[in-house]
Amino acid sequence: MPGVVGYPDEFAALYRDKGYWVDQTHSDLLASTAAQFGNRLAVVDACRSLTYAELADRVKLVAGEFARGGIARGDRVVVHMPNTVEYVEVVFALFEIGALPVFALAAHRAGDITGFCSATSAAGYVTVDRFGGTDYSTIAAEIARTHPDLTAVVVPIGDESWASGPALPRCRRSLASDVAFLQLSGGTTGTPKLIPRTHDDYLYSVRESARICAIDETSVMLAVLPISHNFTMSSPGLLGMVAAGGAVVMAPDPSPDTCFALVEKYSVTHAALVPPLLVAWLNSSARALRDIGSLDGVWVGGATLPAEVARRVTPELGCALTQVFGMAEGLVNYTRLGDDDETVFTTQGRPISPDDEVRVVDDAGQVVPDGEPGNLQTRGPYTIRGYYAAPEHNSTCFTPDGFYCTGDVVIRDDRGYLQVVGRTKDQINRGGEKVAPAMVENHLLAHEGIHDVSVVGTPDSELGEKICAYVIRRDPQSESPTASQLRAFLRTERKVAAYTVPDRFEFVIEFPTTSVGKIDKKAQTI
Repeated sequence: MPGVVGYPDEFAALYRDKGYWVDQTHSDLLASTAAQFGNRLAVVDACRSLTYAELADRVKLVAGEFARGGIARGDRVVVHMPNTVEYVEVVFALFEIGALPVFALAAHRAGDITGFCSATSAAGYVTVDRFGGTDYSTIAAEIARTHPDLTAVVVPIGDESWASGPALPRCRRSLASDVAFLQLSGGTTGTPKLIPRTHDDYLYSVRESARICAIDETSVMLAVLPISHNFTMSSPGLLGMVAAGGAVVMAPDPSPDTCFALVEKYSVTHAALVPPLLVAWLNSSARALRDIGSLDGVWVGGATLPAEVARRVTPELGCALTQVFGMAEGLVNYTRLGDDDETVFTTQGRPISPDDEVRVVDDAGQVVPDGEPGNLQTRGPYTIRGYYAAPEHNSTCFTPDGFYCTGDVVIRDDRGYLQVVGRTKDQINRGGEKVAPAMVENHLLAHEGIHDVSVVGTPDSELGEKICAYVIRRDPQSESPTASQLRAFLRTERKVAAYTVPDRFEFVIEFPTTSVGKIDKKAQTI
């Protein structure tokens, strides 16, 4: 695929010889599970439920609908959907065709989606009609207007009649070495980088994640976080449940009231959470009103989990804690079942694979001893070798010998366990959502009342970081624009995702600067 940096031949051969890559596509995965566990529940939401056999049949019908709409092998299709059964049908249908889903978040809005469609030269866009108070069909209409050559599909939630045949016959239309989809990197610039994942590399990570987390056909995962997040998709996530024949329960919202009711109703065994949601679960009075005794474990990642919160999980939720530290670009680390308490409470785990190569280096690129903080670099059987069509980014984000520079500052112990202690990249981690300050700054600078703006992350006990925008008004004597006006501008005029809107605005006359005249963002975070 043009624009994709592939694995060097000697590494690809090594990963196949060691059994990491097993010539399996995502479509093969579903077909295999449907053959083995056809009568078991695959996915359920508030409107519908499907067994694996029913899901496999629906995928063929939806694939037929897309094929008749002009979607073909190799086409990029932006998938903009919430946590619903329809999401699973759509994604596997695109895999069946050999098309490449581009995973947007349900929180993204028209301004975000337009950029994704342009960046990927998308041939299609798929969303739902309405969900949780959001009219997605209006967004679809705007995308169709701005991209007239694109096939826009609006899927009605709970109504199967939109795809009723004829079905696309089952046929292997992708190679396992093909790029399966494109994920969006949080990035540090205004334009998200695109992460190309192959069937081979991603499904190795999925299978190993399911094994490490002891997932089997009796497991039931509650999808609390956005389903298109890498964490919710693969660690072990939706795909890990499919690999094992387990079930996925789609939560329409992450509130403890909703989630505890679903845990009780469906005997949920596992859930993936970010630290702020875990704290909400721990502190919720709704826990006493529901039977959540089916919970075997929670996987917590996306942001640093304070040790004092980690210690509360087993006594208060009655289940095991697994810390997860990973990235959409590849490397995933887990604490293991059976690890001692201090390891589980104070580290973010160790890598999945014996062939995950990890280097911890200083700013000069020299390896630091175990126990000392340094910059994390990695390469391995499921870590990409470059972003899609991004040679400039690749020259700075990847070393000449193929290591990905993650931007994380970690301490590695003598067992290979990692503790994340910071970031080197200019990126805000707001409760697990990665926000590029430059992107927010670019949108705010479009406001005619703003002279300049600097966006930074500020510490927050619940979210890890919140977004603060320091604003210099064009007219220093004016009290306009106000914070509320700027929030409305971002949401209605710029149409950005709500989680990227600053939590706080500070109006200043000038910015602090470094000795060389650059904006001193470190001084602004204090």
